[in-house]
Amino acid sequence: MKIVVDAFGNDLGPIAPVEASINAIKLYDDISIVLCGKKNELETNLNKFSYDKNRIEIIDAKDVITNEEVPTEAVKGKPNSSLVRAFDKLKQDDEVAGLVSCGSTGAVLTAAFLKIGRIKGISRPALCPILPTKNGGRVLLIDSGANIDCKPINICHFALLGSGYAKAMFNIEKPRVALLNIGTEDKKGNEFCHECFSELKKMPINFVGNMEARDFLSGNYDVVVTDGFYGNILLKSVEGTALFVMSVLKENIKSSFKSKIGAVLMKKSLKKVKDTLNYNAYGGAAFLGAKKLVIKGHGASDALAFLKSIEQVRTLHINQFCKNIEEELAKVEADK
Repeated sequence: MKIVVDAFGNDLGPIAPVEASINAIKLYDDISIVLCGKKNELETNLNKFSYDKNRIEIIDAKDVITNEEVPTEAVKGKPNSSLVRAFDKLKQDDEVAGLVSCGSTGAVLTAAFLKIGRIKGISRPALCPILPTKNGGRVLLIDSGANIDCKPINICHFALLGSGYAKAMFNIEKPRVALLNIGTEDKKGNEFCHECFSELKKMPINFVGNMEARDFLSGNYDVVVTDGFYGNILLKSVEGTALFVMSVLKENIKSSFKSKIGAVLMKKSLKKVKDTLNYNAYGGAAFLGAKKLVIKGHGASDALAFLKSIEQVRTLHINQFCKNIEEELAKVEADK
């Protein structure tokens, strides 16, 4: 399979996606990479490595879409940007399984809508990042910001997508799907939550009820479903809390000689905590519900993050995520 990588949308330039692409083809015999971006710079960076040149293709794209640009205007007005050229390749080449970009979130989502479209039957695609849990597992959050105003049918489709993602990505037979709410009792929340709760119970998923935000990283859930407004608030709150805790911990370690000695003794444990909270180790957020696989990574992603995102595309494609979602939707329609 081919995997397209937008090599210039990220904050750190082409070196990270180039290094990740080379590592990917060395790890997996069944993939080749298409790098989109400024050809001269890509070739300069590629020449620093030894690799199979038959398995990395370059599509020359002289423009870059930035975070400051209006997404729709940028996608339509910059046809020779690395992101748009990547999506053109994704759309036109049947051998391309998916796309990885760490560029402007708005531009990635806009290009996915305009050029790729939705899986038939999915009301709205949604962003689904992976986060660590305290028991060493993973939890998926869907939607994390793509859809601000939603209807219960959208939430049901998000739950179906998230459950299918957990099955395909982590081989979880019956992912535990929960609805983000202000309490765990069935009648908690506003009218919207009540409607979503009722409809989710009818879906062909392992719906386990409501979940409070404080239990998000508990390890008791595999998928947490909500609209993009509250999902984004939850995601940013978790990220901010993690940064705060690490900052306070670092300051206190430096505060005294005894603390520094203690930190030396706890070096392995502290490194494990740091590694657990490192978003680069989990890849990007999948844009689920599009006809082809799209992974949106963090703007500051390093080579590891790009590699993990490439691996996400490979795993989801091998496990036929999009096809399985179509089959699940057909079952839902047949049961109505």
